[in-house]
Formats: sequence, C-alpha cells, structure tokens
Amino acid sequence: MEDDVYKTIAKPSEGELFKDKNSKFYCYIFPVTDEYQIRTHLEDLKKKHHAARHWCYAYQIGTEKIKYRANDDGEPNNSAGMPIYGQIQSFELTNILIVVIRYYGGVKLGVGGLINAYRTSAQLALKSAKIIERTINKDFQLIFEYKNMSKVMRILKENQIEIINQTLEHNCLLEISVRKSNSSKTFELFDSFFGVEIVEL
Repeated sequence: MEDDVYKTIAKPSEGELFKDKNSKFYCYIFPVTDEYQIRTHLEDLKKKHHAARHWCYAYQIGTEKIKYRANDDGEPNNSAGMPIYGQIQSFELTNILIVVIRYYGGVKLGVGGLINAYRTSAQLALKSAKIIERTINKDFQLIFEYKNMSKVMRILKENQIEIINQTLEHNCLLEISVRKSNSSKTFELFDSFFGVEIVEL
C-alpha cells in the first residue's frame, strides 16, 4: 500500500452474534477519529446493553501518529482487549473502535476460550464491514488579494485540489486539502506564485 493511504471502515457495523457455552458476544464497530467519539459510543452501548457483564474494546486512531488502547473490562489480563486489537492490526485498519459485549452464560470459558471468543467476534464483524481506503492529506491556507482569485482558482482546478473552507473579505483566505504525496508540489506551486502566501496548517 502507498504510504499516504490508510484503511478504515465506511460506516458503523454490527457483527453476527457469537455464542460459546451459553455466553453471548455482540460486536460493534465504529469509524472514529478522536477519544470523545469513542467515549460516546461506549456510553451508548452500556445503556443499550445495560444487563451485560463486560464491554471489552480496542481502538486505534491516527495515521502518522498512532494512538491505540485495548481494554479487558474485568476479563482476565489480555484475554479480551488484545485479541480484539489483534484483529484491527490483522485487517490493517485505523480510525476504528471495536466493542465486544459479553453476556455471561454461567459457564467459565477459561483464558483460551475468552481469547478465541473475543477474537472471533471481532473478526466476524470486520468481515461483514465495508472497508475503504482513504488518503492521508495535508491542509494549507492560501492568503491573497481578491484580484488574484481567478488565477488561484485556475491552479486549484487544473490540479484537482479540494477547497475545504473559504473566507472572502479584505483578503481571500482559502483552506485546501491535498494528498500527502502531492503536498510539496502544491506548496511549491503557490510559494513561487507572487501575491499568494501559503501556510501549512
């Protein structure tokens, strides 16, 4: 895979129910980009499945600076969170939260059984999720006078550069987003353009 591309999931997804010795495991997957979203999803699931015994999860966010966490939520050490996180790694995903909720069925599964149950639940859910590729982008701000607007717009159009925000007042401010592999070329394009200031955000 190219170094400015990453894989994530397109939308929230729910796995099929996994059962082992009367214990039931429900798996939910969410695309996430920050810890606030992660907390919100966990709170919602705890309300929805308030009778469950464990809400184990793993997440990974970021593309160049990676942040991850695996949580066993009361299950034996490394028997739940890490097997779930292992599936995130195995599918090479980021910006993702996987939560596996366990309803205890009265029979202990042992550490090996738990590892298998949490790993399989996450794997089944990921297999049914829609996995997509996204590019790692860099954002810049362009600052210029209104008289240069048509020239700037022409360059943006010719290079298929996306505008993500614009403020047109005394000076024109455009925020643009470009694929990481094209970022230095884009910077040079505008840096050499008299009358336009380009700043990396």
